[in-house]
Amino acid sequence: MRRVTFSRNFTLSLSRTCRCYCKYCAFATHRAHLHAPAEVERLLDEASRRGVKELLVLTGEKPEVNREVAARLAEYGHDDFVSYVSWACERALERGMLPHTNVGVCTREELERLRQVTASQGLMLESVNPGLVVHQGSPTKHPDLRLETIRLAGELRIPFTSGILVGIGESEDERIDALRALADVHAAHGHLQEVILQNFVAHPRYYGAEPAEIADEAQRTDTHGEPLPPPPWATPVTLDHMRTLVREARRLMPDVGVQIPPNLSDWWLPLVDEGATDLGGLSANGDHISPEHPFPSVHRMRKELAPRGYALTERLCVYPQYMDADWIEQGVLDVIKLRYWSFIPRRGSGRREERPIRRDLVPAAIAKGRDGARLDEEELTALFAETRPEAIEDMRQAADELRRELAGETVTFVVNRNINVSNVCTVGCAFCGFGQGRRSPDAYEHDRAELERRVREAVEYGASEICMQSGIHPDWGLEDYEHWLRVVKAAAPEIHLHAYSPMEVSHMCDVSGLGPREVFERLRAAGLGSTPGTAAEVLHDGVRERISPNKLPVRRWVEVIEASHAVGLRSTVTVMFGHVEEPWELAEHMRVVRDLQERTGGFTEFVPLSFIPFHTLLGRTHGIEEISTEENLKHTAVFRLALGQTIPSLQASWVKMGLEAATEALRWGVNDLGGTLMEENISRLAGSYHGVKLDPDDLVGAAHAAGRPAAERDTLYEIRRRFELPLAA
Repeated sequence: MRRVTFSRNFTLSLSRTCRCYCKYCAFATHRAHLHAPAEVERLLDEASRRGVKELLVLTGEKPEVNREVAARLAEYGHDDFVSYVSWACERALERGMLPHTNVGVCTREELERLRQVTASQGLMLESVNPGLVVHQGSPTKHPDLRLETIRLAGELRIPFTSGILVGIGESEDERIDALRALADVHAAHGHLQEVILQNFVAHPRYYGAEPAEIADEAQRTDTHGEPLPPPPWATPVTLDHMRTLVREARRLMPDVGVQIPPNLSDWWLPLVDEGATDLGGLSANGDHISPEHPFPSVHRMRKELAPRGYALTERLCVYPQYMDADWIEQGVLDVIKLRYWSFIPRRGSGRREERPIRRDLVPAAIAKGRDGARLDEEELTALFAETRPEAIEDMRQAADELRRELAGETVTFVVNRNINVSNVCTVGCAFCGFGQGRRSPDAYEHDRAELERRVREAVEYGASEICMQSGIHPDWGLEDYEHWLRVVKAAAPEIHLHAYSPMEVSHMCDVSGLGPREVFERLRAAGLGSTPGTAAEVLHDGVRERISPNKLPVRRWVEVIEASHAVGLRSTVTVMFGHVEEPWELAEHMRVVRDLQERTGGFTEFVPLSFIPFHTLLGRTHGIEEISTEENLKHTAVFRLALGQTIPSLQASWVKMGLEAATEALRWGVNDLGGTLMEENISRLAGSYHGVKLDPDDLVGAAHAAGRPAAERDTLYEIRRRFELPLAA
């Protein structure tokens, strides 16, 4: 699964007055055009109502060369146009929008002033050919001047967007030369976050009309203008030409995003296949440069991308690697931290708030955890936030030693089948790609015959366990949940039923009026053998409120699990990490888990589940990226140390992290590889790309690859058969 990004923005064409006479441009005018302050505020209020994150400020080049524009600026209290742009950006920041400015060639001083109030800036290089017919009469379109502005932005550490305009008279070689010129500037300063490859399209002239109004109308009505023949100075642009440019951009600048405007051709999808990474700013009020070309809807593009293995996700106008005080002024960074903190990449410590991380506690905390002693919040926070490779290696060794002491060398797994009877769900978790509304075309509910068929398949496969969970179905009562258990047990009396999350059980309590113990007693009588400790996510109510405000609170989750243990039904326990949680919130999760295990002893295993973001609301709209394998493994080791000697079995989820990483996790404190699954819908529909079924031979092979013997177990960790290491030849 590969992320393809876009920014949800609103365009403010603050002034279209321009000193240039580019022959391809329908945006610029040489009359006086300047939005008054009241109109700017009105447009910003409209942008805020539309829920955008970025304000794209488009302008002509140096509009104050027009006397009337200069007079209006003075009337508004501004010495020059950059001052007015800065004022507009300040008003945007007040409304929680991040400004990205594109105002043309600038001096160092002008760039520096804009840096105070912008998250990013941009300037198209367009071409390195100084003699293009289309640029005659446009002195600031000379490539040397534009490259100087791009270079100055790098010196000032401004996150920057540039690009080339393809088809305006340049040769194919000159297109590659322009990319090389951008690559050279980026190599010196590292400030180019994306390069736009924009194909030229011919526009009508808009004398007496306002392109912004045409663009807004076209965007609202999805109205496309008639294609126009290319002018005589234009050069042909084909899909193969664009493919070559995508490949060259990726080769020359592998760390820079490659943007393709999706509204200017039908090529955007094959160019994503070629390696393009971004679809640009999808402006809520249309494309003011090409107003008769509305942007395709996010929904439409997402549906076209998903079958090809791409996840369309929002980004901010500033890319994650630049979200720190070295690149962004503190006032702008404060808006990101307040409004869009989930887009800030993980760097160990918190993103929502700054807390001191006691790194000095780490060595002693590792030793304490290795000995099974309880770690306090500060110690666990420091371990989860740790970034030093040598300290992480110490964690790994300690976790692996503790695993060896508690669980031995044998790597266990269970032959099981997951069955999700229905995906109809009323909860609406932001991290879930599985649940559907009852009227959704993707909603389903298995009937008895289908459930029996799946159970028989599992038995024929050799499964000892059925793991059965569903969404929170608004029409199901306790009797329905009992019914599904009885159906399974009737079809396979010997199979172990591991079923119903605490969220489902809490729902059964709500609709039946019974307490958790009474519900579990009825479920056990219907065939329930153990309880999945899912729906835990992070056992911190602040996190739960952020990712799923309708989810049961921590106290209720604990109450349900305690009731399960009290009636003799053991359970697993999970954590879902790698999304919006902070290190200290994970520390609280581990405190709750350890306290509960010390009270009841009912947990059979701890199952870390790294968050799969691709087809979830959190991933699409909050900038959450998949946690790296390195971070995943580090967290795995910390979970082992946090549990001490309370839960002997720590599982790696191959469906979340992949079998290769799960095999490596066997060196990080893991002793169990989970189940064969046979089907897995929850991770798959969130965008997991690691498959939904493994055969026992795959899991045995993983254990042997790690130099460890394997054993098939049942749900409660009784060994069914062993697979010793093969003898060396």
